[in-house]
Amino acid sequence: MIATILLQASGGLGGLGSFIPMILIIVVFYFFMIRPQVKKQKDQKKYVNELKKGDKVITSAGMHGKIADVGETTFLIETEGGHKIRFDKTAISLEASRALNTPPAVAKS
Repeated sequence: MIATILLQASGGLGGLGSFIPMILIIVVFYFFMIRPQVKKQKDQKKYVNELKKGDKVITSAGMHGKIADVGETTFLIETEGGHKIRFDKTAISLEASRALNTPPAVAKS
C-alpha cells in the first residue's frame, strides 16, 4: 500500500522529469557546438575587416598572396608571379593566414 502511494506521488514529477534529459541535451549541444561556431564566425569577420593593403593572406582554396587593393566586399590579391586576382572577402582563411603571418618559434638548444 505504501509503495503504491509513493509511486503515485512520484507520478506528478514524471511529466517534468522526462523533459529534463532533453533540456540537458540542448544545453550541452549549445555550449559545445553552437557557441564555439558563433565565436569563430565573429573572429573571422573581425580578422577580415582588419586586413589592409600589403597583408599576406591565404584563401580557403589555398591561394597565397598579398593584398593589393581592398574593396567593399572583395580583395585584389597579388600572387607571387605578379598576377592579380579578385577574391570575395569571405574566401580568406583565418587559420591559414594567421599561421602564415606568425613567425615560427625558434628552438633553443
